[in-house]
Amino acid sequence: MSLIGSLGYFGIVLLMFVENVFPPIPSEFIMPLAGFMVTKNQFTMIGIIAAGTIGSVLGALPLYYLGAKLGEKRLKTFAERHGKWLTLSCDDIDRANRWFDRHGAKAVLFCRLVPGIRSFISIPAGINRMNLVSFLFFTLLGSAIWTSILAYTGYVLGSNFREIEEYLDIATYLIFGSIIVLYVWRIIKGSGTKSSAAAE
Repeated sequence: MSLIGSLGYFGIVLLMFVENVFPPIPSEFIMPLAGFMVTKNQFTMIGIIAAGTIGSVLGALPLYYLGAKLGEKRLKTFAERHGKWLTLSCDDIDRANRWFDRHGAKAVLFCRLVPGIRSFISIPAGINRMNLVSFLFFTLLGSAIWTSILAYTGYVLGSNFREIEEYLDIATYLIFGSIIVLYVWRIIKGSGTKSSAAAE
């Protein structure tokens, strides 16, 4: 909360950018928090939705170019060696590929609304060299819908339950603490899986 409050709209752009490149930081926490802060007259709803959307679109580009540059085979090799640090696995790539194969360009729009895969759909778009203008259009549209839903949810909660503010900082620490624990657990799990595969 303090980061968003101190950096303003740029803080939302930054956090949503990082959330796309580094999925353990969830938009499901960032945007509702920003929506809550609208009730305190620190932001406008249009402003936070625009900032969240911009951050999401900018964050989708690195994964798009990663897919385009490496291709599926080299990307999976990269995921096996280094993916644990980005919580990216071969299964994530395969799952995103299946969505893209099934729905084509529209998968970029659909998957921006699906937690757990919304960031990774940029990878098969890049692998398949999807037209960049189309990719940006569907990413922009899907991100705008997603950030609007989350921001409005936070706004409604803030409007009706102002008493939660005194517990918000505690919740922030708990959520980020849980994120760190889950991130470390996934790294350890990834290392264990890799070791088992090597032993075989």
